[in-house]
Amino acid sequence: MTFGICLFIVLMQFLWRYIEEFVGKGLDNLVLAELFFYAALQFIPMALPLSLLLASLMAFGNMGERMELLAIKASGVSLLKAMQPLIILIACIAISLFFFQNEGLPRINVKFRSLLISVKQKSPELDIPEGSFYSSIPNYNLYVKKKDPITKMLKEVMIYETSEGFNNMSVFVCDSAQMGTSEDKKFLLLTLYDGQRFASFKQADIKNTSRYNENQFVPYSRENFKTKEIIIKFDGNFDRMEESALEGTQISKNIVQLGLSIDSMTTVLDSLNQKDRRVIGKQTYLTYRTNESYIKKKEAPTKEEPQAIKAEDPAKLVGRIDFDSLLNSYSRSEIQQHYSRASSDAESYKYNIIDLVQKKNLQKNIRMHKVEWHRKFVLSFACLIFFFIGAPLGAIIRKGGLGMPVVVSVAMYIVYYMVDNIGYKMARDAVWEVWQGMWLSSAVFFPLGVFLTYKAMNDSALFNPEAYNKFFRKLLYIKYPERITDEERKNIIAHIPDISSLDVAPEVLAGLQAMDSDKLRDVIQNYENYSYTKDRQVAALSILKSRGAEMNDIIDRRDKRYIDTLQAMYTQNSLIACLGYIAALISIILLPGGWKWIAAGLYAILFIRTVTYYYTFYKDIKTKNKWYHFVISLLSLALYPFLFPFVKKHMQKDKSEVEIITYT
Repeated sequence: MTFGICLFIVLMQFLWRYIEEFVGKGLDNLVLAELFFYAALQFIPMALPLSLLLASLMAFGNMGERMELLAIKASGVSLLKAMQPLIILIACIAISLFFFQNEGLPRINVKFRSLLISVKQKSPELDIPEGSFYSSIPNYNLYVKKKDPITKMLKEVMIYETSEGFNNMSVFVCDSAQMGTSEDKKFLLLTLYDGQRFASFKQADIKNTSRYNENQFVPYSRENFKTKEIIIKFDGNFDRMEESALEGTQISKNIVQLGLSIDSMTTVLDSLNQKDRRVIGKQTYLTYRTNESYIKKKEAPTKEEPQAIKAEDPAKLVGRIDFDSLLNSYSRSEIQQHYSRASSDAESYKYNIIDLVQKKNLQKNIRMHKVEWHRKFVLSFACLIFFFIGAPLGAIIRKGGLGMPVVVSVAMYIVYYMVDNIGYKMARDAVWEVWQGMWLSSAVFFPLGVFLTYKAMNDSALFNPEAYNKFFRKLLYIKYPERITDEERKNIIAHIPDISSLDVAPEVLAGLQAMDSDKLRDVIQNYENYSYTKDRQVAALSILKSRGAEMNDIIDRRDKRYIDTLQAMYTQNSLIACLGYIAALISIILLPGGWKWIAAGLYAILFIRTVTYYYTFYKDIKTKNKWYHFVISLLSLALYPFLFPFVKKHMQKDKSEVEIITYT
């Protein structure tokens, strides 16, 4: 199921990318079906890792949500041992994907690319609009004011023909016209009725050598006609590209063929490099090496004593002149001129000696073959990587179905695709070595899979919000007041009256007993919203007690001591935040740049502390919606001292409007 979903997603991405190439060309449905069939086969290596990620997330998320993983671990079986059969299955899938890429994909690539290129080269279907110019026919622009849908006649037609150049343009104007195509669909036949033809021409004896002749009007001809036929070359057929044109490219080769091609091209490149080194050794910008005396001296050295060095003999000067002292004897401008001349000579020799175009094309071809060679392994290995990411991630998140797993897997795959695309471009453009760029995504995500597997095996609270909440509170030194103790909670439950001692109507009691525990909790906490009496709330409490249901959340929800302490902590921290706001405002106005940011940061920490107490207070006193709290927080950030009295007043009011239990 997940493979079908993922394959559909990548096919839709392909459709949106090439939709402009398909629309308006009158392609046969069989051609489109064949194109999408080959596209689906070609995208299997891309869709399979994503589908394995989604499937493993869903499977282990469902097992975690239904406590099956907890039962497996409780029986003494580790998560890695429970995953062993699936690891073997995924390994077989990865190996199968490799053989599919190596044996089947080269043939599929050739058929898909040749068909796609043929579709791109197909001429658009002829559909001339009304009231605007149509320029899809080469060398012609057509204007039709109106089309008759019944007779297929074109009304008030203008045709601009530029086949002989813009200066020799012909214009046809007629009352009506009719269009048809030849039997082989390679020509258009336009039959024009009741019109004129205007054409400019240049007489042979007119010479445009003087300014006077250049400014002369160009003569033109006019032709009146009742009926005139125009034949326009317009190939409307669908011509398939020969598959043999793509047989020698890297997409049509398997591992063995790619290796042989890389070796042969590397040999050719090495021979070109050796040839270039020999040529550069002879044709260097140090032209003294081409001097005959220098060459003779290198071939047959003499044992004669060195004589006086002649300035005109450059071969004897080399190695005996201190070039640094020679350069120091010139002025700065002269040195700059010599350097500039040497640089330009070197550049000219480089482009004259080395065949850069051939070498660049050969190097690029070698890189693309290596990219294709590595891709066959990378996508297969990605199946294992995504399984070791999805399975432990599902065990940690413990959410099954198509909700959270789809969001997580798509987000993970988008990041993988971005990293893989970066590595591919780095390898393609020779910024990195090919193996470095192609294996970049695996190098990034494989450690992530190992980390998640380790965390899942050790029951890590990696995605537990409470764990991060505790760390955040500890970092900002936020302390919450203590709730009631277990002893106090048991004492409160013991004082809840039994059902037999209640003075409640039998039909009311029967209705409450028919409810499940969750509904009873809702009645206890919101009985006033249902217009129930206090007796019905007490009866619901008694029924929960008789069932032995969990009641801690109800008892802890509105503890007066807890809420009063929270309000006092909010007030205390708000006064400190007001002082921080004033200090930050003064610092921003008076102090230089660096100190402004420090003061603003300190105020932000104080503000976060007070907002934390504010939201914790209203977590139990649910009298306002979330948007109200968001707006209050946003305004308080900018105007805290002015908004604090208003917030404090409303907190007291909201606390008095809800029922607060006083425990003794």
